[in-house]
Amino acid sequence: MVQGNGNYERILEKISRSSGLEKAEIERRIEAKKAKLSGLISMEGAAQVVAAELGISFENEKLKINELLPGMRKVNTIGKVMNISPVRTFTTKKGEASKVVNFWIADETSNIKVVLWDTNLILLIETGKIGVDTVIEITNGSMRDNEIHLGSFSQLKPSAEVIENAKTEKVFRHKNIIDLKPGENTDLRAFVLQVFEPRFFNVCPECSKKVTQEGEVFICEKHGKVIPEKRAVSSIVIDDGTDSVRAVLFNEALSKLGFSQLDDTDKFSAEKGNIIGKEMVFTGNVRNNAFFNNHEMIVDDIKEVNPDELIMELEKN
Repeated sequence: MVQGNGNYERILEKISRSSGLEKAEIERRIEAKKAKLSGLISMEGAAQVVAAELGISFENEKLKINELLPGMRKVNTIGKVMNISPVRTFTTKKGEASKVVNFWIADETSNIKVVLWDTNLILLIETGKIGVDTVIEITNGSMRDNEIHLGSFSQLKPSAEVIENAKTEKVFRHKNIIDLKPGENTDLRAFVLQVFEPRFFNVCPECSKKVTQEGEVFICEKHGKVIPEKRAVSSIVIDDGTDSVRAVLFNEALSKLGFSQLDDTDKFSAEKGNIIGKEMVFTGNVRNNAFFNNHEMIVDDIKEVNPDELIMELEKN
């Protein structure tokens, strides 16, 4: 039996409902498809392949946000606008001026980032026809990683639908390391394999942005001369049995990992010995490291493994 996963369970339910097949038979086909592809595809991806083979399409179906999966095309959904980033202009490879804008929408199930590339759709935001708290309907979007992208063939318009209990808090989905994709908010259970020495930097106490040093004076771009706060950053390598990934941790996360005095070299080395080999639950955002051209995880939170939750998960699977 596969590891419990909300997206996988939802797509499995849809395949069973549409095909009339028992879930056990569908799972057998999914496992066979994943094995045939040498494990190079996630369970959700294998499930979508099986769905296609059964003649089941998820295109043109209006989905809740938590039902959206990476790689989906012709995505239709409804959500309430939570926030909108400033419109940015850029120059295309052809030398033409264009625009892009990002915003987040939410419904009762989850929330997701939307990226607009079409200037006609962006005009809806620039003219105020769509703003924060507007409920919108998206038609013919496409999923890239865990974002909805809208181009010239997509549609966007205000909706009369009411969403009262929009899920605005950050949503984390459980993943195996081998299935991680940039842009995902995820949590995973993994062992610490390596811990690297911390680096220190100074930030503005007002906005927490990095400051520059000019002689003995520290300057914040926004707040001018400031008395800086010292922060630490370190990286670790974690492994969950499916793969390993580099994880980046800042002050609070380093404390939760088990470090008490980061600037004390001897104490850091002693505590490091207690941490390597430890299994913990890591929560954060996945991004692509352009320098190394691989994935890394920016860790927001770390928790001890809860034995009771682990037993419940094993019983569920």
